[in-house]
Amino acid sequence: MNFDFSDDQKFLRDEARKFLEAQCTSAHVRAVLDDDGMSHNDEVWQKIVEMGWLGAAIPEEYGGLGLGMLELCVIAEELGRVLAPVPFGSSAYFFAETIKLAGSDEQKAEWLPKVADGSIVGCLATTEGPGALSASNVHTTAKDGVLSGTKVPVTDGDIATHAVVLAKEGSGAGLYVVALDQDGVSRTSLKTIEPTRSHAEITFNNASATRLVPQEGNGLKPYEGNGMVLLEQIMDRAAVLLAFEQLGGASRCLEMATDYAKERHAFGRPIGGNQAIKHKLADIYVKNEVARSNAYYGAWALSTDAAELPEAAAAARVAASEAFWFASKENIQTHGGMGFTWEVDCHLYYRRAKLLAVQAGSPAVWKEKLVSALETKNAA
Repeated sequence: MNFDFSDDQKFLRDEARKFLEAQCTSAHVRAVLDDDGMSHNDEVWQKIVEMGWLGAAIPEEYGGLGLGMLELCVIAEELGRVLAPVPFGSSAYFFAETIKLAGSDEQKAEWLPKVADGSIVGCLATTEGPGALSASNVHTTAKDGVLSGTKVPVTDGDIATHAVVLAKEGSGAGLYVVALDQDGVSRTSLKTIEPTRSHAEITFNNASATRLVPQEGNGLKPYEGNGMVLLEQIMDRAAVLLAFEQLGGASRCLEMATDYAKERHAFGRPIGGNQAIKHKLADIYVKNEVARSNAYYGAWALSTDAAELPEAAAAARVAASEAFWFASKENIQTHGGMGFTWEVDCHLYYRRAKLLAVQAGSPAVWKEKLVSALETKNAA
């Protein structure tokens, strides 16, 4: 079985890389990092919107390009290489995929075209503090189209115009779309290890909300309390896309470390000639290739709606999180004393690696999901 991308998808990757290397440099990333008043780089964001990438996996009938999930994986990897300081993932991986999976035809027609053309920025608000997410620790409530509660942290919550919110519904939970510009919503920006991807605490006080009503199919029925079932599927889809973003960052870290090892001389020879440095680079390469294999398997499962998606998504997420963190750490070590300075870009990748590792669930959560998926598969 061939899991590699097609020639057209590789062409898309090459063109996306050229575009982002020119339009999203480290200077654009640092502009957000150095300015406490900037939540994202709007110049880069608008250019990405113009490219139409937000609609890559949105069907043409809803205003998208109708390319597919594999193309979105390709774009995600390239965005990860340059640490794009934009709310792309929140809109494309989480909000749009939630609407596609959990929305009715009418709801898809209402919101997906607006995501595709960038007129709205979406996010997903599920957690209410530390700990693994479950129906028992969801305290936000929704009744008669009115929602109240607090969600924290919400990635890109201070940028977004709309949020999909997980709210308590009987003994289960439901998913609701909330416009964030109304009087019943207040937002507070949060400080994190990675300021180039903003986060917020969002409080809902009798805010108007629309419940997502999935079409029958995919093992689901439009009954109350199925929000957690839907959320599991949404997280599996987002996990694969996040894995590609992490893979892009890890690949760039290896390139940075390799280039520096060739250029930096000590005692009259490149430091890359030292066995210790060679071992560091080789270890990064091995972890990156393991992550790439798992990410490609996840992309196949995602694009074909395969039954193996839960285990493939978990494996991709675990491997990519480990690879990006390791690559970013070893990149700093390879650069030596320079790697720890503000002027060198190594810390930008370390920050993003730490952030992405806990977005949509920590590695520990995904390891548990992987074990559960394998146990279920083996018991069948």
